[in-house]
Parts: sequence; C-alpha cells; structure tokens
Amino acid sequence: MKEFVSKYDKSIALIFGLLTIAFIVTAMTNEPFFNWAYERHQNQISWFIRPVFLIPFCFFAYNRSWTGISITIFCLFTSMFWFAQPETISEQVKMFLQFEKDWLNAEWDYKKWLLVLTVPVSFFALGLAFWKRSLLMGLGVVVLMATGKIVWSIYNAGEAGKSILVPAIVGLVLCVIMIYYGFRQLEKKKSL
Repeated sequence: MKEFVSKYDKSIALIFGLLTIAFIVTAMTNEPFFNWAYERHQNQISWFIRPVFLIPFCFFAYNRSWTGISITIFCLFTSMFWFAQPETISEQVKMFLQFEKDWLNAEWDYKKWLLVLTVPVSFFALGLAFWKRSLLMGLGVVVLMATGKIVWSIYNAGEAGKSILVPAIVGLVLCVIMIYYGFRQLEKKKSL
C-alpha cells in the first residue's frame, strides 16, 4: 500500500484536492446542502476536532506526502458535518453560526476575497514550514492561524464570536504540544 501511495502520491493528492474544491463549491452553491451541513456544524464536537487536523497535516508535510496533506485538508473541511445535529444548542453558538452563514452569503468584495485567501496562504506557510522541517516557523504559523480565527470571530461577531474561544484555545494547546512532541520524535528517529 505504501509503495502504491508513493508511486501515485501527486495523482491521489490531485483527486482529494478536486474533491475538496467540489465540496466547497457544492456548499457555497447548493443552499439545502449548505444548511444541512451548518445544522450539523452546530455540534461543537466538530469545533474541537477541526484544529486537531493540523497535527496530521504537519506530520504529512514533514514526510513530504502530498496524499496525506490533501486527505487531511479534505477531512478538515468535511468534518463540519460528521456529527449529528445536537439536541440542545447554546444561544451563542446559534448566533455565531448565523453570523458566519450571513457573512458567507453576503456580497463578495475584494476585502472578503483577500481575507478568505489567508486560509490557503496559512496552510501553504504551515506546510512549507514542516516540509523544510522548521519547528519554530511551523508553531508560529499554528499560533497565528488560531489567533487570527479568534480575533476575526470576536471582532466581527462580538459576544457570539466568543463561543469559539474554548475550542480554539484547547485545539491550539493540543496542537502545539502534539506537534512539538511529534517533531522531536521524528527528528530523533531520523538521527538514529
């Protein structure tokens, strides 16, 4: 299996890249699907799990696996609807997700496009950091990504934006610890 993945690494990555783009386009153009996904995204388990995908992303970038990187990104995007719609939803969560939906459905000017482009640019920087095996740069990007999401959420959604604080901070701390530990283990293994 490993040989197969190595041989077709870029082809498999391209397939999952296209699947990710298809998911994004479907979510943005198919209102019933968009609403269905957002109903499930109210389950805060998905809020806690999404930052954790940065750990395998960094691992696959370190190992220079395009397949691993692209599958991880696909899983990150689709994880918003992996869990059932919760029976009870806090008012802050409802308000924040409504804000996000309204923001996504509002007019797309150059400012919004520039802001949205920070997502792929951040992932590119994170991938590059671990591809080049720079732990410090990689952890810096992880911290900037989490901080950016927190600041944007609170600045734009006010009190409702604070609903992401606990999942974002828990995710950030877990990611920093696990990435640091994993990086050290990989470096130790490489030097043997």
